Amino acid sequence: MPLARVDVAAGTSTQTVAAISEVIYDAMVNTANVPAHDKFQVINRHAVDELVYPAEGYLGINYTPGIVFIQVTWNAGRTVEVKKAFYKAVAEGIHARTGLRKEDVWISLIDVKREDWSFGNGEMQYAPVE
Repeated sequence: MPLARVDVAAGTSTQTVAAISEVIYDAMVNTANVPAHDKFQVINRHAVDELVYPAEGYLGINYTPGIVFIQVTWNAGRTVEVKKAFYKAVAEGIHARTGLRKEDVWISLIDVKREDWSFGNGEMQYAPVE
């Protein structure tokens, strides 16, 4: 049920985008107990002036124009340890597969309730049991 939104620079290659996509999905399955085949992602490429980050850095981390913004909406309930493992798996995986700097992998998680999803047909597939 996760939805990953990935924002990268316009010049990011198709191969790099595919690797980022796979790393995110693999980390979801292997660290966050996401079911197999539950891969929903939206990937956007942006002009240089559309990816805004602090030029002076933030929290001791300096960014480059190669920054990758990742926002994942998923069901609430995962522990802090699972989230930490997810962040690490994504940053290290993207670095290993693409050479992008781990410092440039920026991740935000949004926790929602199970009933906050419709996977089609205008239905609430995970409706609460009454």
